[in-house]
Amino acid sequence: MASTTRWKFPTALTRLETMVCKRLTRTGRLFAFLRQHRHELFDEAFQAELAVMYADMPRGNPPKPPALLAMVTLLQAYERKSDAAAVEEAVFDRRWQMVLDCMGTDEPIFSQGVLVDFRRRLIKHDLDRRLLERTVELARKTGNFGDKALRVALDSSPLWGAGRVEDTFNLLGHALEIVVDCAAQVLGVTADQVRSDAKLTLLGGSSLKATLDIDWDKDDQQALALARLLDEVKALRAWLDATLLEKLTLPPLKEAIALVESLIAQDLEPDPGGNGMRIKRGVAKDRRVSIVDPDMRHGRKSKSKLFNGYKRHLARDLDSEMILAATVRPANEPEHLAAELIRPDVEVHGIVSELHIDRGYLASTWTKEMFDRGERILAKPWTPRNGDRFPKTAFVIDLDTGSVRCPESQRAMIRSEIARFDAKQCDVCPSRSRCTSAALGRGRTISIHPDERMFLQLRTLKATSDGRKDLRQRVAIEHALAHVGRRQGPRARYIGLRKNILDLRRTCAVENLITLDRPPLATAA
Repeated sequence: MASTTRWKFPTALTRLETMVCKRLTRTGRLFAFLRQHRHELFDEAFQAELAVMYADMPRGNPPKPPALLAMVTLLQAYERKSDAAAVEEAVFDRRWQMVLDCMGTDEPIFSQGVLVDFRRRLIKHDLDRRLLERTVELARKTGNFGDKALRVALDSSPLWGAGRVEDTFNLLGHALEIVVDCAAQVLGVTADQVRSDAKLTLLGGSSLKATLDIDWDKDDQQALALARLLDEVKALRAWLDATLLEKLTLPPLKEAIALVESLIAQDLEPDPGGNGMRIKRGVAKDRRVSIVDPDMRHGRKSKSKLFNGYKRHLARDLDSEMILAATVRPANEPEHLAAELIRPDVEVHGIVSELHIDRGYLASTWTKEMFDRGERILAKPWTPRNGDRFPKTAFVIDLDTGSVRCPESQRAMIRSEIARFDAKQCDVCPSRSRCTSAALGRGRTISIHPDERMFLQLRTLKATSDGRKDLRQRVAIEHALAHVGRRQGPRARYIGLRKNILDLRRTCAVENLITLDRPPLATAA
């Protein structure tokens, strides 16, 4: 089985391949690079790893070499091609044929189904992670990535989800349609028959809101519409209990009913006026926004700009410019949680001596442990705000003596992470109005964060010219995110978190290969 899964290809370029490579000097350079280095990228050891994915294939039915399909996956990311387009490119484009070692073929060498199955296996065995790692290992072979300690930068950017975002009414209506379809499947009848037998009046049309036909700007009509929709839920559940009671705890009905119940729990609450249920005020912490893609969430680019989908997180080595690790997380997940997931993928490449991060990653365990070991953490500190009054930064915090000195040189000792200034001294202080709005008899208090020592160091770093210069090095990860975002696109290609992780990792692998192929900068004579 192992021999049939190896991709055997020549190393030396043919005359025709040499001609093609010579033409790829401005655009499409990566095709030439992949042709010249494919034997290093997909060496025997890596091909053996990929072959494990097909260990369950029956004898006599060997798959396409997985290394070949991995190369197709990279080319798809490079040119943003769908599976159908990739099949055609391998037939009509000499550049693809050169890289895939099928020059002159007039028949497809793989199918769309083969690519879909390959990605499924790649995810199952977590080998998309290895595909990205291989590009870093290739950089190590070429001397572009050394053995010295790593200076790593982390950052994230929005990735809009591919699923349709729906409001509460459409979410519930869509979920009810799924229950109807599942019931029809179990009974072997049509969905129309189920809707008729359950006496459902709102489902089955082109649009739930069109069927409700109300003035959506009026709260009282919205309330009546919600009541009608919940009556539909009750009617369907009563019919299911009477018709399919023994099937309700089995797939697929179990999952479909649980979906409806979870949507009601996340979006609705009892009306304080006693009029049944109403749509919740505010947004549930982990609110599902799409039926099609259950992993999508609400996220923020800023305080005023919202998006729905995911965040892509990258870790880049500042010296080699290699992207060491990448992952995708729901848009509402804090950055510091993503840092813990990406950390093992970074540390497999070496010891990290510097971490250049956005403030969102400061709360990660990784950051704290590095700081405690004396490694460098570089990030813009949080800016304390206190209106027109003295901010926290106006006070001198001395953690070694456990005290805080105010702008008027009064001292307070730190007790239980709070420094409380003497109320009598604050009451007669000439700067009291500029310091606190507390009533007379109460002094100013300063809260001390558990990571205050790290924050003090970050503020000191930002206060110096050399420190600000060091902080500006993080722009490299912003450039990497821009390149990846331009190649991958602003919107997710796939439905679901894990498939989009694969898409990001292969895109980052392509960016690494482009970096390796980058011509050296001309030096002045």
